[in-house]
Amino acid sequence: MTNSGAVVAVKSAEEYNTLINAEKTTVVLFTADWAEQCKHVQDALEELAKILSNKLQFASIVAENFPEISMKHQIEAVPTIIFFTKGTAIERVDGVNVAEITAKCKKLGGSVAGESLEERLKALTHKAALMVFMKGDRNAPRCGFSRKLIEILNETGLPYETFDILNDEEVRQGLKTYSDWPTYPQIYVKGELIGGLDIIVELKSSNELEAALRG
Repeated sequence: MTNSGAVVAVKSAEEYNTLINAEKTTVVLFTADWAEQCKHVQDALEELAKILSNKLQFASIVAENFPEISMKHQIEAVPTIIFFTKGTAIERVDGVNVAEITAKCKKLGGSVAGESLEERLKALTHKAALMVFMKGDRNAPRCGFSRKLIEILNETGLPYETFDILNDEEVRQGLKTYSDWPTYPQIYVKGELIGGLDIIVELKSSNELEAALRG
């Protein structure tokens, strides 16, 4: 069973037991399909799984479908997060507290948590040859500037990746200082800042955009 950057939806008690008894610390979300607040926590875990899956594994379990497991862990409300190491519950977060969940995940993530912000930002800006930091993602931009930028990039046909700054306040604030560029979106080519939407529009109007994006 792999869990590389994803939250495993538990389908059986056996699968649950295998997950929580694994060598990796397992972050388990006790959830309910009808609870809107669980979706918010699930989304946060999906993002955390992308950056911490080398140290932690993530799972969700519908509490009502597994009453014995829920009773054992005194699940009285959803969402509830429990952190397991080799079968033992070591941490717990009750309710929608994404900041606390994130902090505990990073703390338990070991070396990832010890990575400096600058190292993390350097790694993120080099993650793809063409990297976009924006509000939302390429499929669902969440501001007009980001939407316009994605339209322009899609016209070039060049491959690129996006990072949603709304899901990570540390990156959102840190990148402004790291790049000395106060606004979003920000576009990086091979780890070097090209600029924001205004620069991209200028490059497009002077027919220099594709060359600049290829680095």
